[in-house]
Amino acid sequence: MCGIIGCIGRGGETLDTLVHGLENLEYRGYDSAGVAVGGDDLGVRKTSGKIEQLREMLDSDPVSGTVGIGHTRWSTHGPPTDENAHPHQDCTGGVAVVHNGIIENYQSLRDDLTAAGHTFTSDTDTEVVPHLIEEELDRGATPEEAFRTAVGQLEGSYAIAAIIDGTDALFAARNDSPLVIGVGLDAEGTGTIDVTEGPYFIASDVPAFREFTARVIYLEDGEFARFDDGITVTDAEGTQVEKAVETIEWDAEETGKSGYDHYMLKEINEQPRALRQCLRARVDELGSSVDIDTVGDLSPSGLQFVACGTSYHAALYGARLFEQAGIPARAYLASEYATSPPPIGDDLVVGITQSGETADTLSALREAKRRGAETLAVTNTVGSTATRECDHALYIRSGPEIGVAATKTFAGQLAALNLFALATAEDSQTRRSVIPALRDLPGDIQSVLDNSTAAEIAEQYADAESFFFIGRRYQYPVALEGALKLKEISYEHAEGFAAGELKHGPLALVTDQTPVFALVVGDGEIARKTVGNIKEVEARDAPVVAVTDGQSDAELYADHVLEIPETHPRAAALLTNVQLQLVAYHVANNLGRPIDKPRNLAKSVTVE
Repeated sequence: MCGIIGCIGRGGETLDTLVHGLENLEYRGYDSAGVAVGGDDLGVRKTSGKIEQLREMLDSDPVSGTVGIGHTRWSTHGPPTDENAHPHQDCTGGVAVVHNGIIENYQSLRDDLTAAGHTFTSDTDTEVVPHLIEEELDRGATPEEAFRTAVGQLEGSYAIAAIIDGTDALFAARNDSPLVIGVGLDAEGTGTIDVTEGPYFIASDVPAFREFTARVIYLEDGEFARFDDGITVTDAEGTQVEKAVETIEWDAEETGKSGYDHYMLKEINEQPRALRQCLRARVDELGSSVDIDTVGDLSPSGLQFVACGTSYHAALYGARLFEQAGIPARAYLASEYATSPPPIGDDLVVGITQSGETADTLSALREAKRRGAETLAVTNTVGSTATRECDHALYIRSGPEIGVAATKTFAGQLAALNLFALATAEDSQTRRSVIPALRDLPGDIQSVLDNSTAAEIAEQYADAESFFFIGRRYQYPVALEGALKLKEISYEHAEGFAAGELKHGPLALVTDQTPVFALVVGDGEIARKTVGNIKEVEARDAPVVAVTDGQSDAELYADHVLEIPETHPRAAALLTNVQLQLVAYHVANNLGRPIDKPRNLAKSVTVE
């Protein structure tokens, strides 16, 4: 959650760089925003609301300096008010701090500081940090010593950046919350951090500074960074750490809207390209084989998937793939797994996380490792915490996703899980039937995008009382995901069910004001049973939207049809999902919702 940006070495462009970086990070939080700019004098401006409110404030009351930090907030401690916005300062106004995460011992620290005479102006846990730094400065510590000592007193998760009045330097530290360093384009690449030319950046995510540099350094838990005439990274004991400089492969333009009204719509339409990237160089169709070099020679005898939200729906799908291959597999909500994990035995534990920084999923993976399990991260983010901590990594290669509601990354997760199952668990006959369907996915999704009537259906039902989604086997996780997408961005009530469960209680909610989206593919027993569930709904006068390939005659019992091409049932799940993404988008657009910035939500959930 929340977005941090810091920079040094941008001269007179420091303030513009910070605000632009915050705009690129607004998907991480948009309750409030602020900046602090220093060097000779420290100036802070912050406000509740979105980045445009901060920009308006700065237009009338700017600040200037050579070093700065900024923050866009997703509220945890305290409501979104001007006082709770970051950066936070000490009593003298000489220290400014931004922070992501949760300081678990903040109340005891705050009580001690209050007893020592410090005055607090916010409800946040973050505000203890500048006061702790102030205490150490008053005792004669240097700015770096004061920062390190203050951070050393914190318990919990944090990514912190600080500047101090009169010091042309920036300080940062992380623990269980991501921070990445950007090395300016003019810096000479030596492969390590002994680069002496800036500018330098620090951020919670690469899009904050990607247009300035593709060269990054990932901070690890317990590491500190000091930025002045260069970059110095040290561990908790103060020993300098040599860090590799890596290069980001995607372009800054990929984080723009490219003419679309919303990031979400752009990213829905990017799915054909994202899937080509996922499949490229991994599939040999002639040899009916799959090769994933980052996974190695895994041959799991059982699997436990851990994930949250949309990724949990991908985990349910992945578990079904392995169950169909005769390998025991089960999906767990990471937040439940972390607190009461089941016996692991020899199972491979697979964490699915788009960002690679999801706190609940990381906790589940760490618990699995403590119990001796081998772990695999399925993620979109190279260099993320999950990839560094797990034994293996499977990248979905979807490119940057800015919209809070996951779209192309969910498709990438399903495709990558198919590749993983084909590579590790399935026979040649299965590979011969599934690989061609995966190959055709980009074109099939493009066909859905080109011909969908979701906009017309969404316009008709935008004011419905509730929305229900039903499906079986591979379509059941898609039904859950379709309901989640609609809830996230339209704020309308929606639920997904296994189709057979509708009659065991939820049917009581069905009326002529509750459209039911039924996912029906193929013409086998599963499709026939789902058609039977459609008839049950139809008998209660509910409008039915069949999302179908036309093989089961489901359209005969539906009021509307969203068509998909015929394909393998496993690939069909990705096609029905695209139709439901479009339905959610158009319902929300008809209702005038802020689609890319749904209330109370943020892109990367880095708190438990």
